[in-house]
Amino acid sequence: MQAEVQQLVEMGATPAQARAALRQYRDVMQAAERFFEGAFDHIKDDEDVSMASSSELKRRPRPATPDDDEEMGSDDAQEEDDDDDAGDYIDYDSDYETKDGGGKAVPDVDPYAGIFFSKDRREEVIEVEEQPEVADIPEVKERVKLMTQGQWMKGCPEGGEQSFLFSLYTQLSDGHCPCPLGCGTSVKRKKSDFFALYSSFSTYIQQLRKVVRQTCRSCGAEFCLACGEFISTDKVKRPAAATDADPLFHCSNLQGVILGVGLSMLEQLFIEQIQEPRETKEHNSRTPKRRKTESTPELDDEDSAYYTGIQSVSKKKGGIGYAGDQKEDNTGQLEAQALQHAKDEKIGNLLAAIRVYLPNLHREGGGQTSDYLVHPTALAHLRRRFNYICSTLLRNDSLADMSERTVLYFELLHWLETISNHEALASMMAMPIMVVASVKSVTVKKSAAGTRERTIVYEGSSGPRELLEAIAIQAQAALKGLEGIKPQEAPQEELTEEQKRMTVDTKGKAKEQPVEISDENQKLYDFCQRILATTKAIDRSLRDTKGDAFIDRLHAALPKLFTSSSAAIRVDAGATEESAQKAYVEWATRVRFEYCDLTIPAEKTNEDSENTTPHFKFYYNNEARMLANSDIPKRSLAIAKELAILTTNLPVACNSSIFLRVDETRVDVIKALITGPEGTPYYNGCYLFDIFLGPSYNQSPPSVKYMTTNGGKFRFNPNLYADGKVCLSLLGTWSGPGWVPGRSTLLQVLISIQSMILCDEPYLNEPGWAQSAGTPQSHAYSANVRRMVVKTAMLGNLKNPPEPFEDIIRTHFRLKARSIGAQLDDWLSKDDGKPTTSDGGGYLGGGKIETEGSSNGLKKDVEEMKALLAQLEASGA
Repeated sequence: MQAEVQQLVEMGATPAQARAALRQYRDVMQAAERFFEGAFDHIKDDEDVSMASSSELKRRPRPATPDDDEEMGSDDAQEEDDDDDAGDYIDYDSDYETKDGGGKAVPDVDPYAGIFFSKDRREEVIEVEEQPEVADIPEVKERVKLMTQGQWMKGCPEGGEQSFLFSLYTQLSDGHCPCPLGCGTSVKRKKSDFFALYSSFSTYIQQLRKVVRQTCRSCGAEFCLACGEFISTDKVKRPAAATDADPLFHCSNLQGVILGVGLSMLEQLFIEQIQEPRETKEHNSRTPKRRKTESTPELDDEDSAYYTGIQSVSKKKGGIGYAGDQKEDNTGQLEAQALQHAKDEKIGNLLAAIRVYLPNLHREGGGQTSDYLVHPTALAHLRRRFNYICSTLLRNDSLADMSERTVLYFELLHWLETISNHEALASMMAMPIMVVASVKSVTVKKSAAGTRERTIVYEGSSGPRELLEAIAIQAQAALKGLEGIKPQEAPQEELTEEQKRMTVDTKGKAKEQPVEISDENQKLYDFCQRILATTKAIDRSLRDTKGDAFIDRLHAALPKLFTSSSAAIRVDAGATEESAQKAYVEWATRVRFEYCDLTIPAEKTNEDSENTTPHFKFYYNNEARMLANSDIPKRSLAIAKELAILTTNLPVACNSSIFLRVDETRVDVIKALITGPEGTPYYNGCYLFDIFLGPSYNQSPPSVKYMTTNGGKFRFNPNLYADGKVCLSLLGTWSGPGWVPGRSTLLQVLISIQSMILCDEPYLNEPGWAQSAGTPQSHAYSANVRRMVVKTAMLGNLKNPPEPFEDIIRTHFRLKARSIGAQLDDWLSKDDGKPTTSDGGGYLGGGKIETEGSSNGLKKDVEEMKALLAQLEASGA
C-alpha cells in the first residue's frame, strides 16, 4: 500500500488523505478522482510520516545485464524483502507462485491460468483531455504543442501501468536534475525537452539527442538529463555489447519517453489516414451488409472522432426485383491504390524509425544499456498504442490486400518478432487487447477551462498472437490454392525384387522442370511464407522466454482450421437458451470451413481402372473433370485469394450461418450450406449449394447451383428455381451491378444469397412486385414458403442429410431444438391452410399443387419434425 500512498502524495494529497482515500477505494485512480473532487479535504495530516521516494516504488522484474550479476550476487537481505512482498504484487508475467491461505506456495499450478487467455475483462477508466501547451523551439524555428498528461496517459486501463506512466511524466516534465557528483549544481528539466510533438519523429530524435547529454557547469561531469546518472565513455564488458555510444540508449527513462512519444505520433498518423469519408467507403463497398451479431458501442459524433466508434447502418425494406439497374463507377482505382501505397509507406517508415528504440538484445551492433534495463512503461506503450494499430491491421479480412501492402505489413511482422524476442515484452503477444467499448460520461471541469473527463469502458479482445493466427490460416489456405489442381495420388505399389535391384541413374536423363510461377503469384507466395515464418519465430521465442506451459496454453486458445480427418466436435447445448446460443456460435465458428473428400470411390463409378480422373459428388462433376491437371496461373491466384478470405470470414451467428466444404485435392470444387436467417420464412432451414470455380475464374463469376429443391419440385424463391438456377446480379443471372473481374468474390455471392434472396418477404423479389410489402399476396407466398421449408429444408434434410453436411445438419438442429420447436408451433398457428404449391404460392406461373389428403400436410410435418428433434436432444448427437 506504501506505493499507492506515494502516488497520491505526488498528486498533491497529504499522507493522511492518501491513506483515507485508499481505505475507502481500493483502486488508486478512483481514490485520486475522489481526492480531486475534494472528498478528503477535511482530513488533516497530524503526524510526520516518512514516505518512500518514487525511485523506491516496486518495478516489475527485468532481465539482468551481464555486468549486474556480480553486484547482485549476494544481497540476501534484499532477496528476503522481495520474497516477503511478492505475495502483494502481481505483475503481467505472473512470475510469482500462487500462494495458499497460509502464504505457502501451491505446487503444480499453471501460473498463466486466467491471466492472458480470458477476454471477459471489463475496466472503467477516467481519462482527462486538456488544452495542450505550446512552446517555441528556436533551433528548429517551430512552434510545437507539448504532450499533456492526459494524452500521455490516454488509453491505459491498467492501474499498475498508470502509476508508472504518471511517475515518468512527472519526473521528466518538471523539476531539476542534480549533478551526480553532488557538487550542488543542477539542470532544470522542461516539458519541451521530452514531450514536444514535432512535425516529424526524426526532428524529435534530433532535438532529444541535443539535450539529453548534459555537462555540469561546476565540475564538468557528463550526465544524462533523463536519469541524472553519469554518461561514461568506458565500454561495459559484456557479451554482444554495443560498439557505439548513442546517448539515447543510455537509460530506461529515455526508452520509456521515446516509445511513448513516438507511438503517440504513430497512432495519430494512423487514425488520420484511416478516417476516410464514409461516402467513399460505402460507394466502394459491394459486399452486402452482414446481419448484426454483436452489440457495438454507440458514441456521439465528438466521441466517435476521439475514440473511433462504429456506426450502424439501416436498410430500407424492399425486394431486389429490377430495382438495382445502376452501374458501378470503377474509375479512380489506380489513383486510390497509389494513394494507399503512399499512406502505407509513410506509416511503415515511422514504424521502422520507432522500432530502433524497442528493447532488442539482438540488435545489429550489440545490445545497448536500455535493451537490458527495460522501463516499466515500455509494455504499457505497446499494449495501448501499438496494439491498436496492430489489431486494426491484423483484422484485415483480405490476404490479397495485405500482400499488396507489404511495405506496411512486413514492418508490422518485424515488430511482432522483435517484441516476442524480449522476455520483458513477450507476454504481450498472448494478452487480450483492451479496446474501447463505450464512453459512459463526459464531465467538463469548472476548475480548468477546456478540460474534460471521460469515463471510458474497456473490454478485452483477441491478443496479437491470436489475431496473427487467423492470418496464418489464410496464408495456409492461399498456399494450398497456389498449388494448383492436384492430381489424385495413386496408391504406391510394392516394388518387385527386379525393380529394387535396378540402379537409379539420372545421368543423361532430362531433369524434371520446376513449375513456373507468375510474378503476381510469386508475390503472394512469398508474403504467405513470410507470415508463416513469423508465426513460427514468435512461438519459438515465446517457448524459450516463457516456457512450455505458456505456449501450450496459448495454442489451446488459438483458432483452428479443421479437416474431415479431425475428430468430431461434440457440443452441449446446456440448460438455457442463452447457453445453447453461445455453444452454437462457438461450434459454428470452428466448423464453418473445412477441407474434405468430395470424390466418388472408383469402384462405384464402374469405369476403367486406368482412368485415374476422379468423379465428384457434385452437380458440376463433368466440368471439374475436364479441368483435371490443368495449370492456369491467373485462376490459381484468384482461388488462392478466395480461399484466404473464406477460411476466417464466413459469417457465423445463431440466427444464420454459412458453412463451406472444399475438396482436399480440388480446391475449385466447393459445397456450401446456408442456414435460413431469423425473421424470414426460411429461418433455421438448411439450404445446399454446389459451387464450381471455372476455367476463367475470377474474370467471370463462379457457377452456383441450388440443390435443396425436393427433387426439382420446389421453387423456394423468385430467385431460386426448382431446377436449381440461382438468379443474382453478381452471377450474371439477374438485373443489377454484375461481377467485377479481380474485385468480386465468392464471399459476396454467398452473403448476397443469405441476405438478399433468403429475405423476410421473398414475394418482393419478383420483378415488378418490389413495392408490394405487407399485401395479402405477399403473406400467402411466405406461408407457402414456410410449408416447403419444413418439408424439405428441415425434415427432408434431417431424415436424409446431404453429404458432406450430415454432422453440421444434425448438430444445427440439436443445438437449436428448443427454439425450433417453438418456431414450428408459431408457423403452424400462422398457416393459412391453403395447399402447398411447388412454385411458391401459385403466383409465379401456376405451379403444381402438392396436396396431402384433406390438408396441406404442415401439421403432420411439424409433428414428425418435433419428434426427430426430441430424439436428437435425447441422444445428444
